[in-house]
Formats: sequence, structure tokens, C-alpha cells
Amino acid sequence: MTSPTPSPTGPDDARRAAPSTSRALDGADALEPLRDLFVGSSSGVVYLDGNSLGRPLRATATSLAAFVTEQWGGRLIRGWDEGWSGLPLTLGDDLGRVALGAAPGQTWVGDSTTVTLYKLLRAAVAAQRGEEGDGDRDEIVIDTDNFPTDRYVVEGVARECGMTVRWLPVSTSAGVDVAGLAEVLSERTAVVVLSQVAYRSGWLADVAAITAAVHDVGGLVLWDLCHSVGSVPIELDAHGVDLAVGCTYKYLNGGPGSPAFGYVARRHQERLAQPIQGWMGHADPFAMGPRYAPASGPRRYLSGTPPILGMLAMRDMVALLDEVGIAAVRAKSLALTEHVIALTDERLAPLGVTLASPRDGDRRGGHVTLTHPRMREVVTALWQRDVLPDYRDPHGLRIGLSPLSTSFAEAEAGVDAVAEVLRDLAG
Repeated sequence: MTSPTPSPTGPDDARRAAPSTSRALDGADALEPLRDLFVGSSSGVVYLDGNSLGRPLRATATSLAAFVTEQWGGRLIRGWDEGWSGLPLTLGDDLGRVALGAAPGQTWVGDSTTVTLYKLLRAAVAAQRGEEGDGDRDEIVIDTDNFPTDRYVVEGVARECGMTVRWLPVSTSAGVDVAGLAEVLSERTAVVVLSQVAYRSGWLADVAAITAAVHDVGGLVLWDLCHSVGSVPIELDAHGVDLAVGCTYKYLNGGPGSPAFGYVARRHQERLAQPIQGWMGHADPFAMGPRYAPASGPRRYLSGTPPILGMLAMRDMVALLDEVGIAAVRAKSLALTEHVIALTDERLAPLGVTLASPRDGDRRGGHVTLTHPRMREVVTALWQRDVLPDYRDPHGLRIGLSPLSTSFAEAEAGVDAVAEVLRDLAG
């Protein structure tokens, strides 16, 4: 697929512009024609939930059909020898290069986010505590507002390994910063689990500074990239990140339940033992040997048979991101979120709506959360009108702006719909 040379409207333009200029902003946006590449982008649905489930690419309908008839249906089991078995690693390398700032041989695709998070955390804990599991590093640090899966997995691993969870309290309208994190770090810190973009507020963490702070006390950091990958620039290698995990059905448009990805920095790969030893992580899977011998590199972190079908849509989106460039995507994302904030200040603040996301673009990811005591009712009413944001406690309406498939006019229509519903509820 071919895209125009990107030079999207920047965030400063959106901040200065009157909210009524949405269509003018779309006209000045070089990425706007790319919306036609997505299924449903020209429908009447106002879709403001691309940070939960991205729209599919039209190309994916073709590639999936071709795979079923030509690869699966035509090549049958021969497909494993003709490329399928290597897809978790080749696609992982592509994703690393395009969106993660990761050199080859560190990223793979497979399993769910929860399973991959467990694998990496359990492996990191074991490495930090030593062979006997009784080292002094007996604390896992995580913030109180991290995504439920992350908190639940941390609690489970801590219980399994006889460790303590050290909770970092953070505001639901902000996120983790270095100063706050420093208060809970110590020589007892084994692993810190954090999200680059907070799922409620959209707070964008300082990955480089936080990673360095964790390393200063001898800890490892495991970053959750679910709400950042494909939306904001990520530099795992440059920032010295140890471990990372992320899903592919949000900004990577992989589809419902598409597989997650994992990253282990090359310097840790021989040190971290795979906790879910499956045949695909074996050094010679088809030898069917009596004992497990781990493969080298990221293959050792695979477990079962790779979900090939679930990788196809993601592969299409990674190819598009490669053409466009993550810098252009980020510029459009900032412009969209700035526009929503300007619209909110003008049209929703008089109705009692407050912003629960950072105003500073350097600290904001790709979504904006608005709060009002009746937002749960508002979201229910909006869905009945084919306006689709999502709801997050406490009282938050989250507007997810997927840069390549969302227009400025669509964002404005969504904000106006919120205003209409609030007026209706007020009677």
C-alpha cells in the first residue's frame, strides 16, 4: 500500500485553531486520505475507541482471504516449513524496527498480553532472586492505577514466589513520575511493572528517566506498551529497557484477540529462564526430545503453536506504519488530542465536564479522558446514537483517537454528541 508523504497538522495548529475549523484541519492533514484504507471509516459511526479496538484495514480482508485459500487451503501443513513457524520472530523484528526502537533478535509475537506478562515477570523475578529463590530482592513495585491485568499478574507472581507487592499510589488523572517512584524503590526492589501510557488518564511516562532510576537500585523494569505502541515513539534499546510487553489490537489494528508481543533485551536473554516451557521454545522443536533445552534468542520465550491467523492483520498495519513513520503518527495524535481538549474547554466545560488527562502534550499519550458525575449514562446514550467512546471509572469518558483512521471532524462530532446528551440528561 502506498501513502502520501506525511506532514500532518501539528498540535500547535490545533491549539490555536477555533474548534469550528475541524474540516479545515482535515483538509490540511496529509494523513487524512489514509482513512480510506480502513473498513468503516466512511460510515456514519463516530468511532472514538480506537485505543481499545482498532478498525481493520481493507487490505486485511484481502490478505486473510488469500491466506485461507492459498496458504492454509493450498499448502496445508507444508506451510509450517514455508514460513509460518518463523513468523513470530520475523514479525517481531519488523515491529521492533518500525514501532519499538528495538534491534532484531529481541522481540516476538505470540500468546496474550496476560500470558506474556506472566512469563516475563516470573522469569525476571527468578533471575533477580537467584537459584534458591531467597535473595534479598523480595519486592515487586507497581502503581495502584495500572491496568487490572498487570496488577492481578503481579499479585499472583508475588504470592507464588513469596514476595511483597510494593504499591505506588498515583492519581487516576495523572501517572507515574520519577520523584514518586523513587519513594518506593530500594535495595529490595526486584522488578518494577509500569505502563508507558496510563490506560485511564493517558499520562505518558518518562521511560528513559524511570528506567534509569530503577537500574540505579539494581532493579529490572517491565514496561507495558499496550496503550502506546503504534501511537507514540518508543525507544526500547536507546532507553536501556529490560523487558516489555504489549497487545496488538489497539493502535496496531490486529483484530479482536490478536496476539501480544514481548521484548527481552539481548543482554538478559541467556539469564532469564522461560517459565512456561513449551515445544516451540525448544532448541530443536521437531526432535521431540525427552527433555527441554531452550532455544537461543527470543525463540526461547515461545511456548505453544503460534497463532498465525492472528498475526496477519497486524502484519498489514506494521507495513503501513513503516510507510508513514511513527513521527508523523505522533504529530497527528497530538493534534487530535489538542483539538479535543480545545473543544472540551469551549463546549463541555460549561456543562460541568473536567479534563482528567494531562494538558501538556509531552506528558499525554493518544487518548483523552473527560469526567462528569453522569458519564456512565452519557456513554450508554452515545452508543445508542452510534457514537462510540468508552467508560472508565471514576466517571470517565475516554476518547481514543487512532491517528490514521480518525478525523478532526469525527472528533468534533463526538464532543458535540457528549454535549447534546448532557443537556438531555439535565432536562
